[in-house]
Amino acid sequence: MKSSVFSVSLLFCAFCLCHCSAKGPAKVVIVTDYGDIVLELYDQTPQHRDNFIKLAKEGFYDGTLFHRVIKDFMIQGGDPDSKKAGPGERLGNGGLGYTIPAEFVPEYIHQRGALAAARHPDHINPAKASSGSQFYIVQGKKQTDTDLDRVEAQIATQNARQMFAQYIKEEEDAMQKAGQTVRPDSAQMRAAKRASAYLEANPYHMKPEYREIYKTIGGSPHLDGEYTVFGRVIKGIEVVDRIAEVETVDVNRPKIDVKIKKVRIMY
Repeated sequence: MKSSVFSVSLLFCAFCLCHCSAKGPAKVVIVTDYGDIVLELYDQTPQHRDNFIKLAKEGFYDGTLFHRVIKDFMIQGGDPDSKKAGPGERLGNGGLGYTIPAEFVPEYIHQRGALAAARHPDHINPAKASSGSQFYIVQGKKQTDTDLDRVEAQIATQNARQMFAQYIKEEEDAMQKAGQTVRPDSAQMRAAKRASAYLEANPYHMKPEYREIYKTIGGSPHLDGEYTVFGRVIKGIEVVDRIAEVETVDVNRPKIDVKIKKVRIMY
């Protein structure tokens, strides 16, 4: 009898596993006056996925705005301050008092329709941790080979700048360890030489398949490796296009509010 019960239990568990896996990645819908945007959230970025689902279930996003809109680039929302913002009020600095560690997955690039997390800039956020609530959806545009070559050079330079900051600390630590007077100007000079050598030895090259995506589908490639992509639009990209076309005023805020009526979990 125990053996039969155990067998039934195993069958039930197997059914549950199959049933659950069949549902696939979590899906959410953003309801706006311009139409619905259906998003798929990636399982490979679990902290961002779970946080977005939690906030959606709590109704956090309901009544917030797409407060920053830039045609051919992206539409951004999720600022809690936008719920009660007056006309012309500057938005984008609101948050929930916490951040999410970066979850960079190389194959998740900023192609058209990508869902990504906003964040504070590098000088106050070197770990590139994401905002607890703010997100953006990439509209982007199709890129040329010249555009992509320029982006590659830009990313390589950014990488060298990051190494430069690390090299300064290493040079100052080496001076201190050697019992020498720490001279910032000397440390910076040595660090600059090392960063220059690093840049020459480590050029950045985008994968051919990513170049093809940016050339044929479009996107914003200069953001790759800088912001966590945690989902994508699977339906309603034309809604993103309509929102991206609205007239904006200072700091790219829509002249007429673009409200997120609600965010609903679909699964």
